[in-house]
Amino acid sequence: MQELRDILGPTLFYYAFSPAIKIAVVVFVGVLPLISYLVLAERKILGFIQVRTGPNRVGPWGLFQPIADIMKLLVKEDVIPNKAVKWAFVLAPCLVVGPAFVIFAVIPFGPSAAQTGGGLDYFITDVNIGVLFVVALATIGVYGIIIGGWSSNSKFSLLGGLRSAAQMISYEVPQGFSLVIPLLMAGTMSLQGIVGAQLEQGRWFLFAFFPFGLIAFMIYLIAGVAESNRNPFDLPEAESELVAGFHTEYTGMRFALFFLGEYANMIVISAVAVTLFLGGWARPFPNVEALSFLDASFLPAGLVGVLWFSLKLSVFLFVYIWFRGTFPRYRFDQLMDLGWKWLIPLSLVTLFAVGLWKVLLL
Repeated sequence: MQELRDILGPTLFYYAFSPAIKIAVVVFVGVLPLISYLVLAERKILGFIQVRTGPNRVGPWGLFQPIADIMKLLVKEDVIPNKAVKWAFVLAPCLVVGPAFVIFAVIPFGPSAAQTGGGLDYFITDVNIGVLFVVALATIGVYGIIIGGWSSNSKFSLLGGLRSAAQMISYEVPQGFSLVIPLLMAGTMSLQGIVGAQLEQGRWFLFAFFPFGLIAFMIYLIAGVAESNRNPFDLPEAESELVAGFHTEYTGMRFALFFLGEYANMIVISAVAVTLFLGGWARPFPNVEALSFLDASFLPAGLVGVLWFSLKLSVFLFVYIWFRGTFPRYRFDQLMDLGWKWLIPLSLVTLFAVGLWKVLLL
């Protein structure tokens, strides 16, 4: 590594390898443990909703259950069906989980060093097309699901893959339109810049151009739940119809990658919603002096930002779990009707209204 540093020079070495190292640290220290215990939290919350006991055998209050689940998946036999397209079968789970982890490179978990007067940047990198970067990478996951369903050479998997393709392509359209609305409000595609615009304007974009900011947020939330194949939009994995949908034939670690991808996408969708509509790492109502005690001046400013971001993120993840324990699954025709007949026209009208408001009144 030292020889490579000498060849590239210290500056080029830093810019070439620092983001990759930061992504690895964020993923392995932050995201993977969060996913593991998010699964445990989901099982506990669903148990409470359904008036039953969740996992409580492995460790005190079941706290070691995620470790047991990971070990089980690691030691399971990794089976590839005889008639599967092997290269595509192996590639599919990587296409699902890889882009989801890379998106964390542009998520601002806290303020920059310049905003806190020194110290650390609480994000990996800030690019001026951050929202476009997120949308482009999130789209790649669709291909992983489609390839996984097709390559398994199973009718159940193929039907799950086809359903997923129709569902994700349909709901990506209103989700994309809803993301344009906070861009119009902020005047930038940088995620850090969007948080800064909400600080500067003294309001969350959820409440901006009322009620259009709220409508855009609701469209994004509904489309995000559908994009991550969660209840009540889990048609690609409908257990009562398709066994397990597109990943029916997957076992062991490859199944675990699909599992990781689903929960990583939940976190990504929630993090983007927090950043674009709920002020990111900023405290609620940052322009209200009476709430300045929420800044917790006895803690480092960057850490306070991370805590606020984590709290908002936790609320979104709870909503995901709450939906799963509350709503029945849509029929597929109902799911398509909601996307094409309601969300897409509503998102277009909202986008047009915000653009007109911005041009005529500002």
